[in-house]
Amino acid sequence: MRFVPTAIPDVVLIEPRVFGDERGFFMETWRDDAFAENGINAAFVQDNHSRSGQGVLRGLHYQIRCPQGKLVRVISGRAFDVVVDLRRSSPFFGRWVGEILSAENKKMFWVPPGFAHGFYVLSESAEFLYKCTDYYAPEHERSLRWDDPELAIAWPLSAGDEPRLSAKDLAGVAFREAECYP
Repeated sequence: MRFVPTAIPDVVLIEPRVFGDERGFFMETWRDDAFAENGINAAFVQDNHSRSGQGVLRGLHYQIRCPQGKLVRVISGRAFDVVVDLRRSSPFFGRWVGEILSAENKKMFWVPPGFAHGFYVLSESAEFLYKCTDYYAPEHERSLRWDDPELAIAWPLSAGDEPRLSAKDLAGVAFREAECYP
């Protein structure tokens, strides 16, 4: 695996080695020793699988208590995946990074605890698998506005289309009003 730091060094893009031939392919998606050698010491307690249609934007979600680290990948389709640093002590506080994850490129994104996470589906549909370092705790879940002007996330929206949002995401708060981590 290749571990590629992003503009926010704690967020890492992982490019697995893919072994393929006419029969298909094989790749490792988690290997504790390789991740630890690259500064990612994670103990996962929950795996999630989600499917969303084209134009769906989910996020930007985080848990203010029981923060989750996430290892995210797309196994079907294509999506723009985004994380926002919500750690006040970080020199990158309020900055975001985004990557296109797809079934074709097989890249994974390491999202450490302390970040908000969201994505926008670019293909007809997309299926995500993600491993989490803490359990889902809906009472601690928060949501940032996906279109907050201060964050200025460059979502690759389809021309003239508004993203499809849940009621929870429509009610997301502005970055300036958000509960953040120390």
